[in-house]
Amino acid sequence: MLPAIFGLSGLTLTAEEVELIRRVDPLGFILFARNIENPQQVKLLTDALKHHTGRDNLPILIDQEGGRVARLGPPHWRTWPPALEFAHVYDQSPERGRAAVVCNYQALALDLAALGISVNCAPVLDVPEPGAHDIIGDRAFGSEPQVVAALGAALLEGFAKAGVVGVIKHIPGHGRALADSHEALPRVTVSAEALSRDLAPFKALANAPMAMTAHIVYDAWDDQRCATLSPAVIREVIREQIGFDGLLMTDDLDMKALEGPVPLSGCQSLAAGCDVVLNCWGRMSDMRGLAEQLPVATAACQRRLSEAMSIWVPPPSAPEIAALQADLLAERDRLMQGA
Repeated sequence: MLPAIFGLSGLTLTAEEVELIRRVDPLGFILFARNIENPQQVKLLTDALKHHTGRDNLPILIDQEGGRVARLGPPHWRTWPPALEFAHVYDQSPERGRAAVVCNYQALALDLAALGISVNCAPVLDVPEPGAHDIIGDRAFGSEPQVVAALGAALLEGFAKAGVVGVIKHIPGHGRALADSHEALPRVTVSAEALSRDLAPFKALANAPMAMTAHIVYDAWDDQRCATLSPAVIREVIREQIGFDGLLMTDDLDMKALEGPVPLSGCQSLAAGCDVVLNCWGRMSDMRGLAEQLPVATAACQRRLSEAMSIWVPPPSAPEIAALQADLLAERDRLMQGA
């Protein structure tokens, strides 16, 4: 198995993609708007991926957080509120806020399960700081670490009820970044003591099945390399201080925060201690380069993958999903309105 999660070029698999998949057996795949037209088409695409890999519990990822980060939307799928709305409910009543999160994200995850999507890249556990770049903003469950942790845990519970795996991100914390790592390499200069606030939600959810790294330099831990490429950050902060032992994936290797060829960044991230690389754009040259240069998945990677995907279960029937979602959304709305 190749320790890579690949994007795809379009709505259906090309002959080149099929050949690559069959030859190198990527760990998983990630879908974007260019891969999505309607429910029938998405289901055919995920079925094809499972067929060519021979894995029913294949990790097929998507970014469906709700709010402004949503790959599925009208007219075929409903819209979902951003995470911050649930923090406002939690402020009024922690019990109602937490229950509303479970209902909302179980219902959201049922949309994914119906399409054959098994992994959702959420929750965002970053704690936004005043003055930071707004790339996180309302994607976070507020600005208090304990609230972010409590509602992040409720989100993972909702996902698991639908048989969908969650990915905590962006470990060890993106909330202080003054730049968007899609466009530049952020540098965080505060002390290790100050960073303990950022780590708190990740520590609380250290038993999460999967996590995604941050392409950020933290001067207090490694002033030369961003977390994704830093053995010190991955070993001493993520694995030891936070205590995360789940499947650790990079953020997208093709973001401008990283320099150099994608295959080189992939090799460097695995050498630093990541389990799997994320390559989102579906460019055949990059995927072939990674296939040629990456080592095979380690035993630890395969163990973590197996444990993470144990959450996946075959979805209910379409009528059962529709009825369950209706009940969940009615209960969510009741809770959010304080009824």
